[in-house]
Amino acid sequence: MRLELLEVIPYSLPFREPYVTARGELRERRLLLIRIHAEGLVGLGETASLSLRGGAGVETIAGQIRDRCWPALVDGGLDPARIWSAIARCRGGMPEAVAAVDIALHDLAAKASNRPVWAVLGGDEAKSVVCNATLPAANPTATRGIAESWSAEGFRTFKLKVGLPGDVTQVATVRETLGPEVAIRVDANGAWSVGGAAERLGALARHGIELAEQPVGTLEQMAELRKRVRIRFAADESLVAPRDARRALELEACELAAIKIAKVGGIGAALEIAETLPAYLSSALEGPVGITAAAHVAQALRSRGGDAGVAHGLATERLFSATIGRGAAADGDLLKLRDCPGLGVEIDEEALAARAL
Repeated sequence: MRLELLEVIPYSLPFREPYVTARGELRERRLLLIRIHAEGLVGLGETASLSLRGGAGVETIAGQIRDRCWPALVDGGLDPARIWSAIARCRGGMPEAVAAVDIALHDLAAKASNRPVWAVLGGDEAKSVVCNATLPAANPTATRGIAESWSAEGFRTFKLKVGLPGDVTQVATVRETLGPEVAIRVDANGAWSVGGAAERLGALARHGIELAEQPVGTLEQMAELRKRVRIRFAADESLVAPRDARRALELEACELAAIKIAKVGGIGAALEIAETLPAYLSSALEGPVGITAAAHVAQALRSRGGDAGVAHGLATERLFSATIGRGAAADGDLLKLRDCPGLGVEIDEEALAARAL
């Protein structure tokens, strides 16, 4: 398949309310949409600027895609039956750039074979993806209102951003408001020291915690903390490549992997990580293309093995007050994929033009 044209479109989506975590605050999310044209087909890809993690801006990511990935792709074209070989030509670039290209090539290959992406990945069928609610750090009154709103929509798993003053009260508020039946997970984004995490998680454990994402900064610290706290840990920021999953297993640092496709460098890397650690998909706060791609990967985990069996963190499009298209459909706490070739995402050109940077 001859690759003919690359479009790289930086854009942003505004949050309904400020998104507050232990790493900082966001009022908008800067994203990058790409379109690869090939023989009458268009493959969509998307990635995020992981700014709160110290990641590159969308302009730098866009430059890598144009100047490093695209020439390598054009030289070799795309064999839909050997998609991994095309993606491998982009390896060595920053993960956010490779992730966008990886998603777009999967979309193209699936459309060329008239199959959905999940089938190309080895999935048996498309089932609804159960998602958790995501609550930013907030005061008790705001937390109560946000939790009740998500609950009214049918959510049964709640992820709370912790690592800031008042986080124990915030978790207690959700438990008191929603009762013992819901699952609560916490995410400190690596903000705590080992001693601080042990103390804070000990207090949080009284409220029944399903799991803790990245309570401390490194895998080594997590392994030390795991000896002191009886809560399941999921690695996130410290797990950026398959080798990190293998290291986590060696250290016995965590039980689970929280995979963000933009962070780990694409669908292929996500599946490789899940071969080592049970995994669930987590959002890097992408738009419809990135979220839908992750929902396809969730289907593959279920069929291939590696699914952690917990709710995925893919309901974050609800945090935005705008969008650029239509992908996986939200139905309560479920995401449902459309029955069509490729990712099944439609871009609203007027909305994209309005949000372009």
